[in-house]
Amino acid sequence: MVHDDARRDDQETELVVVTGVSGGGRSTVARALENVGFYVVDNLPQALMLDMAELAQKAGGAAQRTAMVLDVRSRAFSADLVGAIRALKERGFQPRVVFVDADDEVLIRRFESVRRSHPMQGDGRLADGIAAERKLLEEARDQADVIIDTSHLNVNQLRRRVEEMFGGEDARRLRVTVLSFGFKYGLPPDADFVLDARFLPNPYWVPELREHTGREEEVSQYVLGQRGAVTFVETYARLINATAPGFEREGKRYLTVAVGCTGGKHRSVAIAEELATRLRHARLAANAQHRDLGRE
Repeated sequence: MVHDDARRDDQETELVVVTGVSGGGRSTVARALENVGFYVVDNLPQALMLDMAELAQKAGGAAQRTAMVLDVRSRAFSADLVGAIRALKERGFQPRVVFVDADDEVLIRRFESVRRSHPMQGDGRLADGIAAERKLLEEARDQADVIIDTSHLNVNQLRRRVEEMFGGEDARRLRVTVLSFGFKYGLPPDADFVLDARFLPNPYWVPELREHTGREEEVSQYVLGQRGAVTFVETYARLINATAPGFEREGKRYLTVAVGCTGGKHRSVAIAEELATRLRHARLAANAQHRDLGRE
């Protein structure tokens, strides 16, 4: 049983647990967390998570915001990360689990570019090591509070995304990322809502707009000027604004709203920018990001 005083102390201790696939970008996430004031413990054995959390609570100061980065290469790593998280919660802590992921093809290219073998590859192929690690991390991924797919993010984009999630004056508020994407490149795996903007006429077929993007005024005006476009944005803005307090009460801190069109260049970008603006006007912490902009 946890005493009330202990609960109050734990609530003031902000804990983030970072794990994910090798080559996914855990080190970049760790550096970004350091940039926004976290005390980062890298390659922490899973068995020491509770001890580290209690030390952070007692130390206060810089350790009051602590991130623990778990690496499958650690000898102490086991598949029971969920059990370790449960132990933290039973002690009164409220850890947030960030899982860093990427497509297999992307991971293979990353390992080949630096001429490194996968830590679980053994005498097999890169793909064998990736598959073995995914199986080990399957339950941890299912239980994560935030899944960051880094397949289409460079280092700077990943760093900015983490800093936007965990930085700012009130890191405990719900933060909404409105992410534009192209359906031709696949659905974002970390999306909580998926919006389809393909019901709108495509500016690609307007010669003077084809080479421009949804971030430019002429394309934005064209997209938002189509029948149903503003109603579409307003409807989802109201929905997200109405559900945000419930998400916050349930402890969710990060919401990803994915807006898709065919290529992720025109309609989805314009809609994402407008939706993020309307959410900010509703006093939500919202930002627009564009996964596939520039891929065509």
